[in-house]
Amino acid sequence: MEKANANLMKEINLNNLRRVMKQVGIATKPQLAALTGLSVVTINSLVKELLDFGELLEDKSIPSNGGRPALTYRFNYDFSLALAIHLNEKQGSDVIFASVVNLHEDILMREEHVIQVFDLNRFLEMIDRILSLFPSIKSIGIGIPGQTINDKIEVTSHEELQGISLLAEVQAKFSLPVILENDVNAAVSGYCFKEQLSDNQIVLGVYFPEKYPPGLGIFLDGKIVKGKNGMAGEIKFLPMDIDWKKRFSTEEFVEIVCKVMQTLNAVLAPDQIVIYRENFEESTLLQAWETFISKYKIPSLPEISVSHTFIKDFEEGMKGLALQELSPSTLNF
Repeated sequence: MEKANANLMKEINLNNLRRVMKQVGIATKPQLAALTGLSVVTINSLVKELLDFGELLEDKSIPSNGGRPALTYRFNYDFSLALAIHLNEKQGSDVIFASVVNLHEDILMREEHVIQVFDLNRFLEMIDRILSLFPSIKSIGIGIPGQTINDKIEVTSHEELQGISLLAEVQAKFSLPVILENDVNAAVSGYCFKEQLSDNQIVLGVYFPEKYPPGLGIFLDGKIVKGKNGMAGEIKFLPMDIDWKKRFSTEEFVEIVCKVMQTLNAVLAPDQIVIYRENFEESTLLQAWETFISKYKIPSLPEISVSHTFIKDFEEGMKGLALQELSPSTLNF
């Protein structure tokens, strides 16, 4: 038991040191002792271990008030990498985006693959090729336009994804932690992270792609609300009798968006609603929204914005989720 407790304490101290080094980048042992609250003796032992692992690198010596120069240590942000993949529409085509990111959130590689239909074997081959190029990848995040129920993709606008156990397939082949997330959930997470919004805000992201039904992401108290079986946000099932494959005029589309926003506002009373739609002007929506709420009054009104950065926010969200798997444990006594 004592050995188990000692090992646990060591792991906590290592993770404490990892978090501090990730934040500061470069430090001396005395600086690390001060920042972590650990003794210099403990820091000496932990630094040696992380040097042996390759997580820390020796940097340069700096003067230390007339004594021996102090050696600085540099955090190796490339020690663990994450692979973030997401499937999204771009300019009317379906595209698989793949990015390799390090612990500093730097993108080391980014690819785009236009696809006609999703092919699982080719998808796995792509991952295998990227892993061979970057053997330090230790987690994979995959964003899809759909929801998984009992390990299978059951709700999706892409028929070729229907029924695939994508997470299980990738985990089985590569033996790495895999995160599978809905596209709008990831995008609204990325948006809130980018805007550094406070955790007590309710932010809704509503994505209206050009040729697929819409989806909703709900960000509440610093996390995504997923609901039973992850089905929160499947607004294409609202009883609105809309053919989502139809090409709408601007007037028709604006009316649909206003009805959706009013419904969401009445149920969730969010602080902010972000409408994701390419080639759609915010001023057009705001003018229509003013007219709409003059007819259908409601006491609480959200901030409304139109964003053309769905792909970027989606990517940021998937990067964050994949990197989260590489974060040190926050265990404490």
